Amino acid sequence: MKYRSTRNQSPEVTLEDAVVKGLAPDNGLYMPLSFPILPSEFIKALPSLSLSEIATRVASALFGEDIKECDLRNITEETMNFPIPLVEVTSDILALELFHGPTLAFKDVGARFMARLLGYYNRGNERIVNVLVATSGDTGSAVANGFYNVKGVRVFVLYPKDKVSKIQEAQFTTLGNNITALEIDGNFDDCQRLVKTAFLDKELNEKLMLTSANSINIARFLPQMFYYFYAYAQAVKSGKDPDSIVFAVPSGNFGNITAGIIAKKMGLPIKRFIAANNSNDVFYNYIISGNYNPKKSVQTIANAMDVGDPSNFVRILDIYKDSHKDILTEIDASTYNDSQISETLLKTWQRFGYLLDPHGAVACRALEEKLKPGETGIFLETAHPAKFKETVEGIIKENIMIPERLAEFMKGEKINVELSADFSKLKEFLLSTTLDMRVNEVV
Repeated sequence: MKYRSTRNQSPEVTLEDAVVKGLAPDNGLYMPLSFPILPSEFIKALPSLSLSEIATRVASALFGEDIKECDLRNITEETMNFPIPLVEVTSDILALELFHGPTLAFKDVGARFMARLLGYYNRGNERIVNVLVATSGDTGSAVANGFYNVKGVRVFVLYPKDKVSKIQEAQFTTLGNNITALEIDGNFDDCQRLVKTAFLDKELNEKLMLTSANSINIARFLPQMFYYFYAYAQAVKSGKDPDSIVFAVPSGNFGNITAGIIAKKMGLPIKRFIAANNSNDVFYNYIISGNYNPKKSVQTIANAMDVGDPSNFVRILDIYKDSHKDILTEIDASTYNDSQISETLLKTWQRFGYLLDPHGAVACRALEEKLKPGETGIFLETAHPAKFKETVEGIIKENIMIPERLAEFMKGEKINVELSADFSKLKEFLLSTTLDMRVNEVV
């Protein structure tokens, strides 16, 4: 399959080029030329299939023309080797727990798939691929751990100073080796701007092979549709009406919900979506007014969603051909401040014994307020509550246990580089690394 830019000002490219380049030359985001429709027999069979079987079948529909069947199966099976349970919170609200992977966050799915796909395309090559990723929290840890010790790949994680949790920070600043953490004196939008600017800089691209592991890269965001199919399968298997399912998605950079929308376009019968926002309400305001006005992000307790100019909004516009009316037929939105997020987290714990993380709390509340009679709501619980230990404990007034995998990260030594939000400083640093060939020794 070929891939095109959302700006339609660049040539169509292969899957390999789209993955390795990350961003199109015209600064657009790559999209498949078309969305293959999965057969109705497959949709009906979903409740009887395993997670890896579902992932392999969906991946084959998207990437089967470009990757050998056996190699693609290996990639999906290695990616999806942890459970993703659907847990009942109330009779009509279910939590899809996406925090059982290596870094206890939903981004383990996309990051692990992309790492393996990039490794597949880079096998046997002498080239060094430099991965740039901006993070507001979980992306950095998932990408860093997904690419850790991958031969021929160096990863640079840009994160905003004092705006990620200590546990999140420890997950990508204690690895070393082929992972470099860059602490940027700014917010997430500054980090994202630096990454995008790097891709457009001629000198950098002549001297370094750059790609992105943010959701702007198709290999990061497309695999996230795997768990929409699996959530649907589990819901139907448990007796839920297959035509009643609504997904509420914590939405920051909008890669997650965009993957769900594409799953729907490929034949998954999702009734509708709710984009759940924190106080960074740019998309909510677009839904209400039809006008998109990006603005500086504000810091919240749901920090991974602190995005004032979501990159994947252009993909949503692309899918719906810029039609606000058509978007409204399938997507609703809500917005909640820190007080409302805290209130929902505490109430859900006290009433139902289910402990949310702040991001899941945003989506859970959206279902509580917007779910219609007869609908089944599934919200994406995107990270383990312990990743926000201080915040969650401050809300519920109880101690929560830190899983051993997280505790191990906290024991490591923090290694990072502090930079201003000035692109010239980032460029200077990246160019200074061109002679560092230690990555060739990674096995």
